[in-house]
This record gives sequence, C-alpha cells and structure tokens, in this order.
Amino acid sequence: MRTIYQKFETLLQYTTTDFKRYLYEKVAWDSRMIGIIGPRGVGKTTMILQYIKENLDSKKALYVSADDMYFGESRLVDLADEFYKNAGEYLFIDEIHKYADWSRELKNIYDSFPTLKLVFTGSSVLDILKGSADLSRRAIIYNLQGLSFREYLKFFHNYETDVYSIKQIVGNEMKLKDIKHPLPLFNDYLKRGYYPFGFENEINLRLSQIIVQTLETDIPQYANLNVSTARKLKRLLAIIAESVPFKPNFSKIAEIINVSRNSLEDYFLYLEKAGLIMQLRDETSGIRELGKVDKVYLDNPNIIFSLAGDKSAIGNIRETFFFNQMRIKNEVISSKKTDFIVDNYSFEIGGKNKQQNQLEKDGKSYVVKDDIEFGYQNVIPLWAFGLNY
Repeated sequence: MRTIYQKFETLLQYTTTDFKRYLYEKVAWDSRMIGIIGPRGVGKTTMILQYIKENLDSKKALYVSADDMYFGESRLVDLADEFYKNAGEYLFIDEIHKYADWSRELKNIYDSFPTLKLVFTGSSVLDILKGSADLSRRAIIYNLQGLSFREYLKFFHNYETDVYSIKQIVGNEMKLKDIKHPLPLFNDYLKRGYYPFGFENEINLRLSQIIVQTLETDIPQYANLNVSTARKLKRLLAIIAESVPFKPNFSKIAEIINVSRNSLEDYFLYLEKAGLIMQLRDETSGIRELGKVDKVYLDNPNIIFSLAGDKSAIGNIRETFFFNQMRIKNEVISSKKTDFIVDNYSFEIGGKNKQQNQLEKDGKSYVVKDDIEFGYQNVIPLWAFGLNY
C-alpha cells in the first residue's frame, strides 16, 4: 500500500494543470461513481490527476492503475476497504479494463462503502452493460476523444481560441486570435495533433504501439478472442487502411479474412469502439446507431498518416477530419447528394477549387474547402470545423 501511495505522489508531482481537455469542466466530479472511457493515448490519466491536484487533499484521495503489481496478490475491494478505513474519500482507478472481473468488484465497492467516491478510466472498448455486474444504473459514463484543432492550438502553440457551435461555423463567425495564417498549423495538426503525445514529436512510434496494443490486447481481452482472431483484426485494419473511405462489402471481406459475416460486423464494431475506425451511418429510423453503415473511415488523420504515410489520399484526409471533429457534439449521417449531413446542414468536402454543383439552393447546403484561410457566403474553410469542441 505504501508503494502505491509513493507512485501516486510522484505522478501528482509531475502533473501540469495549465492545459485541460474539453471534457474536464463537464464531468460531475462529485458523483459517487464516474467512468471516463476513450481510446488509448487521449489523456484520460492526465485529466484525473489534474482534478486531484487542483481540488482534493491528496491524503484523502488515492490514484492507482489497475495493472499495478499490487493486484497480483490483493483484490481491488481489499484496497478500497483499507483506504476507506484510513479516512479515504476519493478512489481513482486507472485502466480498469486490465483488471479481471472489474465490474463485479466496482459494484461491491460502490455498495459496501456508501461515502466513498469512485472514478475509473478504461478503454473505449469497455461496455458497462456487459460483465458480471451492470454498472449502468450506478456510474455516470463520459467518453473522451482526441484533441480538437482548437485544443491543439492551445496545447501545442498556446493560442487561445473560442469554441464555436455548428450554427456559428456555417455563419463564418470564427475568429482566430493572433493567428494570421491557419493553414500551416492545420496541416501540422493533421499529421500529429490529435494525440497529446504528438507534442513530443514521437507520434509515429507511440501511435504504432497504441494500434498494436489495441489490436493484440484491448479488443481480444474484452471480446474473449484468441490469438488467431487478433491477427485477423490486424488484417482487417490493413484492408480498411488501404481502401478508406469505402462502402463495406461484408461478404467479400469476410471471405478474404476467413470469418463469418456476422463475426465481421462485430469486428468492425470493436475497431470503432476502440478508436481505430469510424463508421458513417445513414438516417435509418432517425437513429444514427441503428442506421446502415454507408462508409468506413480510419478514426482520425493521425492514424491515416501512421498507416498509409505519403500514400494518404488528400480527399480521404479531409473527410476523415470533418467527420472526426463533428461527431463529438453533433449527429453526423451520410447523404445521397453530398458527403455529410450534420444537424440538418449538408456539407460537400473538397479542395479550394471545389464547385457547388451538388448543393441544394435551400440555404442549408455548404461547400467545405481545404487550402483556404477564410470563408465567404456558403463556403467554409475546413479547419473551422476543428473549433467545435
């Protein structure tokens, strides 16, 4: 137990608080149980350490990673019991998905220590409705994604920029303080700005490791998949990387990687939950999650450059950025006439020479152009959609 406290104090000492993620102020930190899930590398650990450092007495709080060697001989509920008896009030458990039977033990802790507040983080593959205990009625779950272009400007370059709603963006109301030429910064963001660790210029190595760990550990562990299935996931991601954006032919792909069609749809869902791909759905039943998958994209432009390098198609990068940034606060669905529909607005994505032939003259259709600094009328610069969160 003393070793855990020492690790906690060391981490706290080196945690900075000058930049906070978009989700930080939205979390109801005083709730009895909070879950923060998201892909690897987006800053979940840093966010909870920042909250402890700024708001709590470290003697009444404890941070522990679920893969700590301590749990080789002790259970999570035993740690909570000892912490609670020593006047502990806030228990933070990082990477809960690495702990066997995590849901049952969290339920037991919640029920056994009514004044203890719990915060846990985990892989976005986690499903709180699965497992031996249903935490959906006990835990408030938040999903943390990677940096927006706005957050990148602050974290990488210390430029303060306001958050703009989709209505303000289509109205070309965006203003970049102290930035005369946004395009060089935007192009840098596309290559290394989605993950906070890109600031350290080690994006390719770290991102490659994250992809491998997600495919070989996170997804197989969650879905009880064997080693051969993990290899099929790698093959599937390679096929997606070579083809995006594409309309999935599940029967053909299932034949290529030698799995059933039903299993393949599950694999796509696992990759989506894990933050490796995005699936653009149509408006079926008016509910995005139930819609038919129309196109498949890699999750963000950084992954595109990591997997495809210089072979990356610029049209794919543009659409991926738009979809990636808009999905956080808006419903994004496919369109038969344009590339995307977002909250009843239609968007066609392209370069500076993109024409308006496909647009309806309804006042709600827009051309989104890369390679332009500022918008006019129904033409909007692509980078502007990175200011939505």
